[in-house]
Amino acid sequence: MLQHLTIVATGGTIDKIYFDDKSTFQIGAPQIGEILTSLGVAFAFEVIPLMRKDSLHVTDVDRDLVRRTIEAQPHRQVLVTHGTDTMVETARVLEGIEGKVIVLTGALNPARFQGSDAVFNIGCAVGALQTLPDGVYIAMNGRIWNPARVRKNREANRFEEAS
Repeated sequence: MLQHLTIVATGGTIDKIYFDDKSTFQIGAPQIGEILTSLGVAFAFEVIPLMRKDSLHVTDVDRDLVRRTIEAQPHRQVLVTHGTDTMVETARVLEGIEGKVIVLTGALNPARFQGSDAVFNIGCAVGALQTLPDGVYIAMNGRIWNPARVRKNREANRFEEAS
């Protein structure tokens, strides 16, 4: 049962907003708190806005910060919002954290956009957090993935089984 959810926000497409007339993007404030509040979820949550980065700019130092932040949290269930391009790499760095179920999710289109997959992916991640054993998982495209056996297919813009 989910009593309290810790959310570590790292940026990525889920939090992108239009920045100027040329349609360039900037990473805005984490959207997940607004999304969960608007849905009227029946659990407490806190959002830790760790960074505002496109995942292509997430470094090994950043991944270590994400790991240390999760390790320091008192609650078992942790949701990480992350850009999709390097989500798998970050998930693999989080392997082996004891006593936690960690699910990474994001969006292929910004949460502020009509038709974004953000709310769907967050819902899948919250469900996964309540049912899975301790470990690290990725919730994208309506599936729960093992980080060791998934990849992002950039051409098809979806996650799929790694071959």
